[in-house]
Amino acid sequence: MGLFSVLYGLGLSCKRFLSGNPEKLPAPVISIGNLTLGGTGKTPAVIAVAREAKKRGRNACILTRGYKGKAKDISFVSRGGQPLLGPVEAGDEACLMAETLRGVTIVKGKDRFRAGIAAIDNARLAIVNLHGPTLFVLDDGFQHWKLHRDVDVILVDGTNPFGNNKLFPEGILREPLAEMKRGHIMVITKADIAEKGAVTEITRTIRKYNQEAPIFNASHRPSGLVGASGNLREINSLHGRNIYAFSGIANPAHFQATLTSAGARIAAIRKFRDHHHYKQKDIDDIKKEAQDLDIITTEKDMVKLKELNIPENLSALRIEFSIDNDFYDTLFNLIDDS
Repeated sequence: MGLFSVLYGLGLSCKRFLSGNPEKLPAPVISIGNLTLGGTGKTPAVIAVAREAKKRGRNACILTRGYKGKAKDISFVSRGGQPLLGPVEAGDEACLMAETLRGVTIVKGKDRFRAGIAAIDNARLAIVNLHGPTLFVLDDGFQHWKLHRDVDVILVDGTNPFGNNKLFPEGILREPLAEMKRGHIMVITKADIAEKGAVTEITRTIRKYNQEAPIFNASHRPSGLVGASGNLREINSLHGRNIYAFSGIANPAHFQATLTSAGARIAAIRKFRDHHHYKQKDIDDIKKEAQDLDIITTEKDMVKLKELNIPENLSALRIEFSIDNDFYDTLFNLIDDS
């Protein structure tokens, strides 16, 4: 291991030690996290778990760091209705969750324990919800040691599970592989497009470090196209069409593969850095390059374009986390037993 990765590992150990004993919220906490930097599909998974919790009669609240969001201290991204903050203040992923979900409170804050308490206090002041959250979903929470979690769900990208098995900055690992032992449930995402034999090999690696956690396979499937005005089109409208695609996400290759699997013909594609802050010039350049082609981006990118003048032929590809219902049964049974 190189010097910088050694230093990173030492810093990680110090951070974990200095975090002290985790604080416990008065409702169960499900953490959705991973061992690697970006690209595993956490946001669709968080949305799916919160939506399933609501279906099962639980009052879910999402706690998120709101990566790149400029809002300070504890901020409500949503109180269950329309988003209260835009992507600049909340971060693009938190804003996407708020736009997608209804009836789910979303609180942004570096200190997720305080964020959870704020959600409880807010509910006590509201006539419509006197009891407050009965379940918290912790977004990207596997390395947030300050908060007690009842269930840790670890996502592993089926197309690039562990990189070169080295810690950042030499590799993409945020923690050593051995830390998979802390996971209660393991999910191999994008399993449907992983290379032949990859899921078996990933399962073997997981079992090397964690013999007990159930392992599920998941996919991130396109479910529709969201237009600039919010109108929804069927995904099959892409079939056989020439398109111009652009994105600013951690894994643009997966976005491209998803479009191709939906039958689109990608005539041109433009890639920006993850969490790119779009300016009007970006959109004007894209419109000029695309000419009369349909322009497709991701929902995560689309939330950052609302304040810009965007063309009518621009749509966002909606992706949904798809997994066997046994995953949810297992997850909520663990919560009930905790």
